[in-house]
Amino acid sequence: MNTALIYVRTSPVRRRRSRLLVALLALASAAGCAAGPSVRPALVENDGPAKSTAPSATPSVPLPPLGEPQSSSLKWSDCDDDTRQRIGTPPVPDTLHFTCARVPAPVDAPNETRRSILRLLALKVGDGPVPLVVVNDVAGEPGTIQAARLAATLPPAFLRKFSLIGLDRRGTGMSGAAQCVPAEIRHDLIDADPAQGGLADVLDAARKAGQQCAIELDDTQTALDSWRAAGDLDQLRQQLGMERLNALGRGDGSKVLADYAVRFPGQVGRMVLDGVPDPGPDSAAVLDAVAAGAQSTLDAFAADCAARACSLGDPKAALATLTDQLRRTPPPNDDGTAFGPGIAMFAVYTGLAQRSRWAELADAIVAAKGGNIAPLATFAAPALHDSRAQPSRLDSTIATHCNDSQTRLSADQLDQVAAGMRAKYPEFGAVVAQQLAWCGPWPVRTEPLPPAGAPGAPPILVTATAADPVTPQVGTTRAADQMPSAVTLTWQGAGHGAIGTSPCVTDAASGFLVDGKIPADGTLCPA
Repeated sequence: MNTALIYVRTSPVRRRRSRLLVALLALASAAGCAAGPSVRPALVENDGPAKSTAPSATPSVPLPPLGEPQSSSLKWSDCDDDTRQRIGTPPVPDTLHFTCARVPAPVDAPNETRRSILRLLALKVGDGPVPLVVVNDVAGEPGTIQAARLAATLPPAFLRKFSLIGLDRRGTGMSGAAQCVPAEIRHDLIDADPAQGGLADVLDAARKAGQQCAIELDDTQTALDSWRAAGDLDQLRQQLGMERLNALGRGDGSKVLADYAVRFPGQVGRMVLDGVPDPGPDSAAVLDAVAAGAQSTLDAFAADCAARACSLGDPKAALATLTDQLRRTPPPNDDGTAFGPGIAMFAVYTGLAQRSRWAELADAIVAAKGGNIAPLATFAAPALHDSRAQPSRLDSTIATHCNDSQTRLSADQLDQVAAGMRAKYPEFGAVVAQQLAWCGPWPVRTEPLPPAGAPGAPPILVTATAADPVTPQVGTTRAADQMPSAVTLTWQGAGHGAIGTSPCVTDAASGFLVDGKIPADGTLCPA
């Protein structure tokens, strides 16, 4: 955005009312109704600049200026070759140069019997004097790789202002990846049939996974959580020599930043949270909204497919045909396991989150219907496959999500929840519900859940996506409602995360980080 927008702080009650008004206006617009001239959120038309909003209040804590490192204790060394090997395809431009450093951080396990240190991998790209830390979803690419990919999409002017610092959060990537689930068990953890049966097989696989993780991880098993990952960020901030932390989070990487703002409000610099998990303590209710978000994203995928006249046709009909076909005769995956309907729908769910790969996903579904499962299997591979360069993302996802939650359901409760979600969300109810089974045998968190809020923090930009299969808009909005200084910006598009996909959101985030321009709270960016 080129127009400076002024932040307006309102009370939590009024914020909730204003967000309800946003939703009603959006529905009215979709139905062809015209809203009256009453107060409404700034609407950015055709991904162009938003109109200015006159200031009516001053934030209690102003947005801090960008500072530069005073003295860094990190030792950076060339890691170009290793990084490019880890990135794989698609590659990033040769013009980018990568250096890496190790960040020591205490394990700080709840029942730690010995003092131990994690050595987290950080990657630096760009020549800007101001470090901007990048934290990704635990189920997504490690933060180092995410930072490298993000740098490839940014204009040179941004990288002259900032150097991106990607961090592999604890238990992921090259930062002591969990790697504790037996290879043959990973398949069973994501293989819940979308149309039939309970979750007994998934729960049995989770028991085996939990037993092995308790042996392999020892003290660190219960130390892989977002609260401690936030502490790691403060270790990184200190070692970068920064007074405040400037950061960009995506998905549950945003939860780490939200926890950071709770723990260290005085050290918060300029932060952008691109999709935030619902902070509600009832995991079943939270995942119900996630499944609803996945169904909405499938609808958007279908509309995109129709607009492109893709060969898939009606995606819901195609997926029903494919899963029936795989249920009758599941072909072998490249690791010898059966590629059944559960694995197929997990792969589709993963692909829907990656908006840039929607055309590839549509072609992969067509190929699978024709008997070639290889293209669709690539979407599930990051969870199933495990190597030194590319550890399985499923192990760290289970560890982190289960340590972040206190919800544990019995087998009967799991089957009841799964049945209800299957009925409401035919394609993705079981895919999402099985995540509850993963945590069944995991140690129950003994510490209280971190408080919400972050009072005393400066304005934090929170972006939401209308149809998001990972962090649905309703959850992101609820998280923002609990943050007194949150400024929300909603993209009315689909996919996981708006930055880098919506030019409107990307420009607003850039203006916030570089120039300190704060959008009007509740601004909408059209799809």
